[in-house]
This record gives sequence, structure tokens and C-alpha cells, in this order.
Amino acid sequence: MQEIQAEKLRDHRASRDFVCVVRDAFRIFARQSSIILGSAWVFTAAILIIVAWALTGPTFHFSDTWQLIINTGTTIVTFLMVFLIQNTQNRDAKAFQLKLDEIIRAVKGARNELVDLENLSDEDLKKLEQQFKRIGQKAVHDGNHPRDAEAASRMKASE
Repeated sequence: MQEIQAEKLRDHRASRDFVCVVRDAFRIFARQSSIILGSAWVFTAAILIIVAWALTGPTFHFSDTWQLIINTGTTIVTFLMVFLIQNTQNRDAKAFQLKLDEIIRAVKGARNELVDLENLSDEDLKKLEQQFKRIGQKAVHDGNHPRDAEAASRMKASE
């Protein structure tokens, strides 16, 4: 049984095209990079690099080349980090959306048309937002708002 699964896995890997392989490699690289680069140790190392650069200023007479080194380095790092951060955020947002979609789908009485809201136009999202505001205002007006229930339970507890 395991041999069959291993063979299927080998066939699957062999059939994957170059774009898929690159996409997966970038996903893994971006995830690992975000974990490492988001650590306190890397932040501390960046601070130390800046301090070392600043301390070398008098040695190089605060020259244009001395300034160009830090400007070029920070520009390159920033440029590359934008892509890594965007990739990580896109994946996290997609996973979050899928989890919310599953909750909406699973909860009885939830409106399933709220699944995939991110695909709606800005105008449709604005209409839906106004609809939820009206629902919230009606709940406050009717005394059914969760804050009202919480306040009432606190008042009973203090008596």
C-alpha cells in the first residue's frame, strides 16, 4: 500500500510543471524568511548594522560613498521584503477567509451568500456594510444588542 502511495507521489512530482515548482519553492522560502526575519534577533542585528555604519562615519568623513552604502543596502532589502511580506500576507488572508467561509457554511442560520465576500464589488460591499449598520441600530433600538445584555447582566450581578 505504501509503495503504491510513494509511486503516486513520484508520478505527481514528475508531472508538476516548472511554474508550480517555483511557486512552491517561493512559498516555502517566503514563509521561512518571514519567520526568521520577523524575529527579535534579526531586528537586533539590523540595529547593530546601523550602529556600526554610523560609527564608521567619522572614519570615512561622512562621504557620499559612506551614505550610498546604507542607502543602497536598505533599498535592496526593502524592495525584496515587500515581495516576501506580500506573499505571506496573501496566504494568511486566504487561509483566514477560508476558515471564516467554513464557519459561515457550518453555522445554522448564517447567510451562505456571505461566503466569498472578498469577490464582491466595492459598491456591493458598501451596501452590505450599510445593511449590517441598520441591523445593529435596530438591535440597539429594540434593546437586543449584545452590549445591552452584557450591561444588564452586570447590573444584576452588582445588586
